[in-house]
Amino acid sequence: MKKRYGYAALLLGTFAILGGCASNNSSGESDQTADDGQFVVGLEAAYAPYNWTQLDDSNGGVPIDGTNEYAGGYDVEIAKKIAEDLGQELVIVKTEWDGLVPALQANKIDAIIAGMSPTEERKQTIDFSDPYLESRLVMVVASGSEYENATKLADFSGAKITAQLNTFHYGVIDQIDGVEKQTAMDNFSAMRVALQSGVIDGYVSEYPEAVSASNANADFSFVEFEDGFETSPEDTTIAIGVRKDEPKLDELNQILSEISEEERQELMDAAILNQPAAQ
Repeated sequence: MKKRYGYAALLLGTFAILGGCASNNSSGESDQTADDGQFVVGLEAAYAPYNWTQLDDSNGGVPIDGTNEYAGGYDVEIAKKIAEDLGQELVIVKTEWDGLVPALQANKIDAIIAGMSPTEERKQTIDFSDPYLESRLVMVVASGSEYENATKLADFSGAKITAQLNTFHYGVIDQIDGVEKQTAMDNFSAMRVALQSGVIDGYVSEYPEAVSASNANADFSFVEFEDGFETSPEDTTIAIGVRKDEPKLDELNQILSEISEEERQELMDAAILNQPAAQ
């Protein structure tokens, strides 16, 4: 089913880091060192409505370092607010999902603000802020397909289902009895193409991305389950990744705690409305 985004449960938390290194490309490589006047944030710029790539600075887009492109989305708006309160220049570094944690550890970015969940596995190598968003899992399907009116996991027995590589989304597919689990895909753009072409029957996603997909393209719909996936709170919350023992974390958490729930919802609603049609 398709629904207009109506979050009332965006939990604000935090993140941080000053200084650091960056001036970087999509692989997370860096050629110069940032100064203390910069807040360098890594994200995919390919996960609407959290973050995306656009060609100009419309709707508050921020230049992507080392390119002629701009980044927009909910994560970008949160990053802008923090940078402003820190009195620093926001620098956005477009980085592939698998390169985000290595880039952070290598001091090439100061923080990961990319719709990332604070899983126990990730906590072994980096620290996280308090959650700044809480979500839930849904299944994105083709409009008009036999799965559009599904209500429970069992309805996807025999379906060809996938999710993004190196996310907990891919693991929960195993909870569907009889599912035809497909190879994980690198990003959501690839999954949307596969779904539209009939290569897959659906992909596991979170509610904001599913709303974004269905709003951007009438060929997509999504299923909210009555009997859904079993998940843990660490999986369904979104937090900001920082280096271990980051000294500015408390300060940045305080900054984020001052952003009202109403304002957070407005930011997400605007991100869904403003996302590029192709995202």
